[in-house]
Amino acid sequence: MPRFREMPVSSTTASSLLSEYFAERAATFPVTQGSYHTANPVNATFTPPAGVFVVVTTDDDAEAPDEAVRALACGGVRRLESGPDGRVRYEVKHLFVRPDARGRGLGRQVLVELERRAIAFGADELVLDTNDSLEAAGGLYRAAGYSLIEPYNDNPNATSWYGRPVR
Repeated sequence: MPRFREMPVSSTTASSLLSEYFAERAATFPVTQGSYHTANPVNATFTPPAGVFVVVTTDDDAEAPDEAVRALACGGVRRLESGPDGRVRYEVKHLFVRPDARGRGLGRQVLVELERRAIAFGADELVLDTNDSLEAAGGLYRAAGYSLIEPYNDNPNATSWYGRPVR
């Protein structure tokens, strides 16, 4: 059973997992779109109530210190400026499942956990951006009720933007 551990993005575990995520994205980024741009997250953006970052571990790691856990997946939500209609908007970021942990539904579980936490912070709407080359991610978001929206940022890595009202 996966366990969600809230931790700073600068922690040893989160930082290592994010480095793996960024390296995979850089290695698989479509050549026709240029090079992948890494934007390292900062703790303040993912500290409640502005946001949160979670790492998925196994129950075996329940009592282990952060630097000793076996990380399987991660993701975060962060508060953005309110949407054009004044709705409280949170963004899903850095949803990543390690290659050896894929196929277990962890991506969906992380997304549900991030949505739950964003709603607890007061989110009216969740948004995210992705690259069309990440077909599984796009499928996950659509299956979870996200629909295409107009771009809300200038992320050079993104080709699609999704949103979903949660209130």
